Amino acid sequence: MIKEIEMRRSIRKYMDKPIDDEKIFQLLESARLAPSGSNTQPWHFIVVKSELTRQKLAEASHNQKWMRMAPVHIVCVADIRTRINDDVDVLLDENSPQPELKLIIRDTSIAIEHIVLEADHLGLGTCWVAWFTQEEIRPILNIPSDKYVVGIIPIGYADEAPKERPRKKLRDIIHYENW
Repeated sequence: MIKEIEMRRSIRKYMDKPIDDEKIFQLLESARLAPSGSNTQPWHFIVVKSELTRQKLAEASHNQKWMRMAPVHIVCVADIRTRINDDVDVLLDENSPQPELKLIIRDTSIAIEHIVLEADHLGLGTCWVAWFTQEEIRPILNIPSDKYVVGIIPIGYADEAPKERPRKKLRDIIHYENW
């Protein structure tokens, strides 16, 4: 698995080639199997194939036009209701103070990384997009205000091969026993 992790790149150019539903299902299955705190599994995934909807998602993501080239977007949503009861009024956005929000973002991020790595394993390219606001992204897909969109993953067959990006040396990021 380390080889796939080393080779994975963010892809922003895609071939005009559809993705089999079986591969999309496999990506979602990999996310479903991700670990989560107290096994809350706070994630939901919206599979978007519609060209018009993909265009709207790209526009809401600071007009990142390259996103429209990917034939599929998986919108990854965290559900705070796995940690806060339905009878508590909650509005989530980038400034929400709920500590539970951090927990559902953490857990959903693990599931997203499962998607990204499985996509690479299947020969697909991805790029994690999170440059948007909840206020702009939610209405496109009718996402309730008590849900938090963690990311959009455009997926397709890569039409580019980006070079390796510099990484910090392992010795520069490891500490033993304490800082």
